[in-house]
Amino acid sequence: MTSAAHHYHLERLTNVHSKLLDRDTEVDIYLPFQFEQSETPFPLLLLNDGQDGKEITLQETLEEVTRAHTIRDTIVVAVHAGDRMQEYGVAGKPDFKKRGSRARDYSRFIMTELLPYIEYRYSVSTKTEDHAIAGFSLGGLSALDIAWHHADYFGKVGAFSGSFWWRRRDTKSRLYSDHRDRIMHLTVRNGRYKPGLKFWFQTGLLDEQADRNKNGVIDSIDDTLDLIVELTKKGYRPFHDIQYLELEKGEHNLKTWKEAMPHFLQWAFGK
Repeated sequence: MTSAAHHYHLERLTNVHSKLLDRDTEVDIYLPFQFEQSETPFPLLLLNDGQDGKEITLQETLEEVTRAHTIRDTIVVAVHAGDRMQEYGVAGKPDFKKRGSRARDYSRFIMTELLPYIEYRYSVSTKTEDHAIAGFSLGGLSALDIAWHHADYFGKVGAFSGSFWWRRRDTKSRLYSDHRDRIMHLTVRNGRYKPGLKFWFQTGLLDEQADRNKNGVIDSIDDTLDLIVELTKKGYRPFHDIQYLELEKGEHNLKTWKEAMPHFLQWAFGK
């Protein structure tokens, strides 16, 4: 049984209109016990695909790791997805099917509409290292893109089975190349080193079956490991700035991401 001291309170913001997204938004906010009485501001996790919070038992997981004294009390802002295929992606760089066309709007919504409201209403730490963003699949791609372009605000980013296959050209094209066409890899390669930014990646051996280069490694793992290589070329250090979790029985589903969540929370907010 969870004691009161380890209980998280869930507040839901509904029908909050976003001018940038031109739609109403819904956000779940998980708050530590007696957050209003605390004199110390809290770390912040912004989570894409917040509508999946119940299925991944996010509140119970937060209470479990808090009860085990493995993480600090943390405010979690879980944003329900709208049009995932258009609002998630890499800002200003739609894929070859024109998906991700509203990723820039979503990023601006997070940074200029949602976060200022959260900081106004709740006691959030002002330290960059206390701010993390994460997501699943396309939400993981979105999280990394937002953190990469706003490293002055986010100090940590987590991608659960991130959709790093996101590409400029169809793999069926004779002109396709992993090196030239994977959008997030290009974004990192053409970007600059962001001091202090730390990365957490998770994949599963059963994430998918596709192996486009026939090297015996599924694409989701290849794409993630290749992205880690790009980050190391920028100066980020594996095991220090970059953590990688590979689950032997991990699949591309909420059950796996639920299993991985405590690992991420302890990495991002561990005592």
